[in-house]
Amino acid sequence: MIEIDLDGKKVEVVEGSLIMQAAEKAGTYIPHFCYHKKLSIAANCRMCLVDVEKMPKPMPACATPVTQGMIVRTKSDKAIKAQQSVMEFLLINHPLDCPICDQGGECQLQDLAVGYGGSASRYDEEKRVVAVKDVGPLISMQEMSRCIHCTRCVRFGQEVAGAMELGMSHRGEHAEIETFIGSTIDSELSGNMIDICPVGALTSKPFRYSARTWELSRRKSISPHDSTGANLIVQVKNNKVMRVVPLENEEVNECWIADRDRFSYEALNCEERLSAPAIKQGGAWKTVDWQTALEYVANGLTQIKADHGAKSIGALVSPHSTLEEIFLAGALVRGLGSENIDYRLRNAEFPQASAKGETPARWLGTSIASLSKLQRVLVVGSNLRKDHPLFALRIRHAARMGCAVSLVHSKAQDWAMPIANSLIAESAHWATALAEIAAAVALEKGVAAPAVANVSDSAKAIALSLLGGERKAILLGNGAAHHAKAESLLALANWIGAQTGATVGYLTEAANTVGAQIADALPGPGGLNAGQMLGGGLKAAVLLNTEPEFDSAGGVASVRALGQCQMVVSLSPFKANMAFCDVILPISPFTETPGSFVNAEGRVQSFHAVVKPLADTRPGWKALRVLANVLGLPGFDYESSQDVLARALGENASQSGQLPPGRLGNIAIGAIDLSAASLEPAVASIYALDSIVRRASSLQMTADARPVAVEGAIA
Repeated sequence: MIEIDLDGKKVEVVEGSLIMQAAEKAGTYIPHFCYHKKLSIAANCRMCLVDVEKMPKPMPACATPVTQGMIVRTKSDKAIKAQQSVMEFLLINHPLDCPICDQGGECQLQDLAVGYGGSASRYDEEKRVVAVKDVGPLISMQEMSRCIHCTRCVRFGQEVAGAMELGMSHRGEHAEIETFIGSTIDSELSGNMIDICPVGALTSKPFRYSARTWELSRRKSISPHDSTGANLIVQVKNNKVMRVVPLENEEVNECWIADRDRFSYEALNCEERLSAPAIKQGGAWKTVDWQTALEYVANGLTQIKADHGAKSIGALVSPHSTLEEIFLAGALVRGLGSENIDYRLRNAEFPQASAKGETPARWLGTSIASLSKLQRVLVVGSNLRKDHPLFALRIRHAARMGCAVSLVHSKAQDWAMPIANSLIAESAHWATALAEIAAAVALEKGVAAPAVANVSDSAKAIALSLLGGERKAILLGNGAAHHAKAESLLALANWIGAQTGATVGYLTEAANTVGAQIADALPGPGGLNAGQMLGGGLKAAVLLNTEPEFDSAGGVASVRALGQCQMVVSLSPFKANMAFCDVILPISPFTETPGSFVNAEGRVQSFHAVVKPLADTRPGWKALRVLANVLGLPGFDYESSQDVLARALGENASQSGQLPPGRLGNIAIGAIDLSAASLEPAVASIYALDSIVRRASSLQMTADARPVAVEGAIA
């Protein structure tokens, strides 16, 4: 540690720190545009000039390292005059159209111009004009005349997103930020460029001119999509979600969010939203009140139970539902006497779990933050960049620091990071591929391992990589979780992890994949799994927030099977499953209900509703609770979602957000089987993951939405 004098205050900082970082530690604000704590130093805006003793001219705080005894003045006449001069130059060509600028009210340049700008300009030449550029459906570059060339967007693409989609051409006042060849910005993290742009040059195309920043209320929430559990600020006007931006949380999503977290809100206001319960009568839908709909469902379930037994009733729940909704769905089905409940709609293998509550929930195996510090990582069966954009961001950072990234997958994919070793094999042979790696590890260590016919050079390279380094992880992706030999893949990964010192875990597909396991959304003894229920094993089905045609491995075949049921009840925010269901109950999406998600690392994150439910929509936990009351089931006297959470997790876990020891673990069930798998794993593409993103119109116009929505068995 070294000590400097900053505006007369003694500040201790780590040797090698910059003046800007020392100022942040001391709580002193230095105006800046190009500096960002997550990006490399550019020092090209010069707004952060400060007065350093013994230096002949002002120095940029963002690019000047501190030295022992350095004396820095950020508010001296020398510093202030330098900053005012920089502001004068920035405003020479900047269009002073704040009243119509979409960034007006939340623009760094506008804010700093108040303190450092002059009341008049000495320049009366015409301002420059930059041609309009179309870079896709998410980002607007209509106002690039406002660009001050801070290059934050360029550096973000190159360093964080991994794809340098923007660059600067020409020089001086002719300089422009552009894509050069007229291409679109296709990164799955592209929306973060909007947040870090300090002026109104890059703006949100879906949000553009729809509201002013001072009209918006800001409320915290959690993303319902992938398993990161990204923290969000949802901005609301007139009880309508208008925009979503990141809430900084270094342990989870840092200060970034993926595009599907940012732009999926469009679906919340789309025409496909349900507004009232409805019952199908004579092939036509009839809108009814909640009491009528719930009594109709209760009577139907009671009659089917009497005619065919409780085992003919089952629930298929989405892991994108809240933990409270999933828990109550399971409690309702079990209250009727059935053990038919499952969240694993895309799985191909369904191992028999232990007794209720004894099987640990499968999880990441380490903390999310630790992914940034890995030295070795093996990813199995995942298109990491598209399946888990924020996990990929952290592993990309680790790769920049020297981490060796290895993969086992069915095809080579662009992960926008250096890949040290690749073992490309058809998904049917992934178990054999992992067995080869295990054999190579065993050969190096002189221990016994699963026997394989031969060991490829790629397997040897991956084995040697995992045997090196200190911080290591083996991560099983969505393809591995949904694989027909999923248990064998986990068992082999566990063996390799034990021999190499690597943690083993699942990236986990959805916002509540871990939570669904904690809530025991798994079939009990004698119960049917998702594959059996979707194969025609039910007389009555309750669908919670899911569309089997798109969310299951069975695809269209599962729709045909459910069409044979005597009653199908769909609880969804959208007009879903209407071709084959008998009752639709409009439940609230994540913005209109309180609830909790458990992310991949086992972190319990609760949130409140940010807007009132649309029309006659009701929170899902309330709909399930009242349905259980109508059915006369005991134990459904919850007054709030927090009561449900406390029952599902226990009082301590619900308050602390930490699961009790022993609730998480990646234990494989059954013996290792190296025979070829008969089915392709069903993996949803980035913008087909759940019912919300599928209805977000701007996301569906992106390059990532153009290929087949779902790979494998669903296609």
